[in-house]
Amino acid sequence: MRRLAPLLPAVALLLALAVPPGPARAADGPAVRLSAARAGAGGSVTVSGTGWRPRTLLMVLVCGRATPARGVIGGTNSCANGDGRAVTTDADGAFARRLPVAEPPVPCPCVVHVATVTGARAEADAVLEVAGHPVAPLPAERSAGRLAVLSDTRLTGAGGPLTWFGAPPGRTLVFTVGNTGTSPVRDPVFQIGTAHGVFAPQWDERQWRGTLAPGKKARIELPVELSAGAHGDYTVTLRYAGRVLAEQPWGVPRPWGVTLFWVLLCLVVPAALFRAGMAVVDRLRPPGPAGRPRRAVPHSGPRPRARLPRLRTTGARGAPPAPGDPPAPASAPAAGTASLPWFTPDSAPRGPAGRSSAPHDDSPTSPATPTPKGPT
Repeated sequence: MRRLAPLLPAVALLLALAVPPGPARAADGPAVRLSAARAGAGGSVTVSGTGWRPRTLLMVLVCGRATPARGVIGGTNSCANGDGRAVTTDADGAFARRLPVAEPPVPCPCVVHVATVTGARAEADAVLEVAGHPVAPLPAERSAGRLAVLSDTRLTGAGGPLTWFGAPPGRTLVFTVGNTGTSPVRDPVFQIGTAHGVFAPQWDERQWRGTLAPGKKARIELPVELSAGAHGDYTVTLRYAGRVLAEQPWGVPRPWGVTLFWVLLCLVVPAALFRAGMAVVDRLRPPGPAGRPRRAVPHSGPRPRARLPRLRTTGARGAPPAPGDPPAPASAPAAGTASLPWFTPDSAPRGPAGRSSAPHDDSPTSPATPTPKGPT
């Protein structure tokens, strides 16, 4: 035992070197490991990670033209998006997911790229060699200048009246960048991505005119615009040279003017069709007796009774005219006055004007009463 005692430290050192290091702790940031560093298209590898935020949705992709040091240069356009997988971390911020190996649309070097879908952005890469896929050198960096965001980004501006009716909403992304490199940056081209919910962002290029010397900073304003009728929760992402510089949430209100327009349209169109139909019905209705179209007259009270025509008589029935009276001229019946069928203007009995009693003799020679006969 005494002879082996000097060898114990050396044995302990060899055992420590033989044991592989464990996964990175949560304090060191997110980390990704692969079950195999080389696989062919059509195979699969198991991707495991630690140090991520608990209960966070992640996207796992095979990307080309990328390294862990420089990241994915072409963004998600350099990844096999159709064969990606989504995974949610557990309460400890760890995950394990089986990923099919697919050939990316660009040459290797390739990596397995893991990035958060919602919340604060975090990403990590692990080197993967795709067997049989072409390999090409990475493009050289344009300059030694390096831009970094020095202040919080913010969106300025407000929507106008047309935005309330579905016009494309627009804002201005304002931020301050500094050149932390060793050479000036001339006319940098930024990429602005707008993502709705969990969908992938749509990227647009915005160029800033100017030169930023090493150690200098500048305030930059870039326009951001969405499609017509866009509403909901959006995320604006700022990227430069393949690196994400900042993210800014944007809540776009719903264009209620469009909803109001459709509600009014549903009320006005049926009313207009009803009025047009009633006009057609009035034109096709047969005309009345006076040659005019019949129209319904609203009646609010009881209908009055029809009145019978009154006959005008000048004497009693069957009374002959008195002797000596001139014959009364025949008069035509009044217009609009109906006569009874058994009377005519010429055969109706007439008497003295204003007399309706029985006929009697009014001559002075006729005594009214008998007188007794006296002596002669």
